[in-house]
Amino acid sequence: METAIAFIIIFGSIVFFHELGHFIFAKKAGIMVREFAIGFGPKVFGMTKGETLYTIRLLPLGGYVRMAGEDLDSTELQPGYRLGIRVNDANEIDYIVLNQNKQFPDMLFLEVEKSDLMKEMFIEGYDEEERLVRYKVARNTILNVNGQESFIAPYDRQFGSKTVGQRSMAIVAGPLFNFIFSFFIFLALGLFQGVPTYEPVITTVLPDSPAQSAGMKDGDLVTKINGNPVVSWQELSDTIKANPNEKMDFTIERNGETFDVAMTPNEVVAGKEKVGQIGVQYTSPLEKNALKAVVFGGQQTYEWTKNIFTMLGNLITGQFSIDDLSGPVGIYQATGVVAQAGVFNLMHWAAILSINLGIMNLLPLPALDGGRLLFFFFEAVRGKPIDKQKEGMVHFVGIMLLMGLMVVVTWNDIQRFFF
Repeated sequence: METAIAFIIIFGSIVFFHELGHFIFAKKAGIMVREFAIGFGPKVFGMTKGETLYTIRLLPLGGYVRMAGEDLDSTELQPGYRLGIRVNDANEIDYIVLNQNKQFPDMLFLEVEKSDLMKEMFIEGYDEEERLVRYKVARNTILNVNGQESFIAPYDRQFGSKTVGQRSMAIVAGPLFNFIFSFFIFLALGLFQGVPTYEPVITTVLPDSPAQSAGMKDGDLVTKINGNPVVSWQELSDTIKANPNEKMDFTIERNGETFDVAMTPNEVVAGKEKVGQIGVQYTSPLEKNALKAVVFGGQQTYEWTKNIFTMLGNLITGQFSIDDLSGPVGIYQATGVVAQAGVFNLMHWAAILSINLGIMNLLPLPALDGGRLLFFFFEAVRGKPIDKQKEGMVHFVGIMLLMGLMVVVTWNDIQRFFF
């Protein structure tokens, strides 16, 4: 149960910030956002505020921001169609009922002759006395279809009416907010847990090791190796690894005293390399400093972004197998393990997942944000958009391929964890 709660909170938060990026920049561009959804499938909770429906849906595996004009949601009123209308004090239509089941005391009825609910914003038709009348349609008119209400979307409020730059920003903002979210998580870790100093302080000396034989103890600070200054644990580790079976002199500080010890690192095989080890473990001391926490947030976001791109490169070049990938089942299992290690480890895991989601969405693949950005690039180069039907077909094929990949990855996860 704890794993399920942790998974929902973490994944829900990551998805929320991703979709929040799309939402904010869509609104900034003047695009009508019809729905802001966390999750997929049946609606669990819904609330309408302004022109947007905010929903939480059953399957916590993603989310979406539905913008006007993206899904061909414009309504065309065919000639001969009978509808109910409500007219405001400015003699403009502000409510349209397509099924005529909803009644108002002052509702009028029209048989449509011609109309335009996107650009010219009018309806012309015959009233109940067979007179040809024409009404202007207000920009905030509500459309009622089978009891479901929504605002009409004038063309200038639709996604397709905006410039390539505005549309691109509305799309790229989702992954961008994932990186921002990760930065703030790392910043919070730096503020509340502390920033690692990476000082070359020995945390634990293992038994029957060269370090123990030489007299090294827990808490020793290594200041020099072979007379050369050592300022970080990474520098200490790299020097030891590079010198297997080579006698080395260590300068140690302990309780205010300085002395030298000598030892020879054991030779061990790590992957395809032979490296040196002296038998010590390390946990960096932590320092609480606001300025360093900001720097730490930026550094960690950059480092994990670089690491994930490196893993992607290894996958492309065949150094990393598809069997090593994890889907929702694998992430769920890993979240349970991390949750047992404490809230700070869970926050760190959430930051990594957020960066991963941001990068994955930026890949130039159909159906992903990166794929849509690629079509915008082609549009900018050509000077005109790609045919919507062709673009839709490409995205549809992309969705099918991604679903197939998800099935394979999920099956691998199930075999790995349950068989």
